[in-house]
Amino acid sequence: MNWDRIEGNWKQMTGSVKEQWGDLTDDEIQQAEGNREKLAGKIQERYGIEKDEAERQIDAFAAKH
Repeated sequence: MNWDRIEGNWKQMTGSVKEQWGDLTDDEIQQAEGNREKLAGKIQERYGIEKDEAERQIDAFAAKH
């Protein structure tokens, strides 16, 4: 699934996002609003990882959904 479809179905995808990145709060997931850059920033902050790693994880998430 490409990111546009994930973004368009964000409310339905939040459960899957929570499964993938369980340390993110519901508020953080909601604030991302399906925006890939915002989600990457939230993942970086919460997990203390580099932007490249956050984007790699998002790519893997998108590929399996």
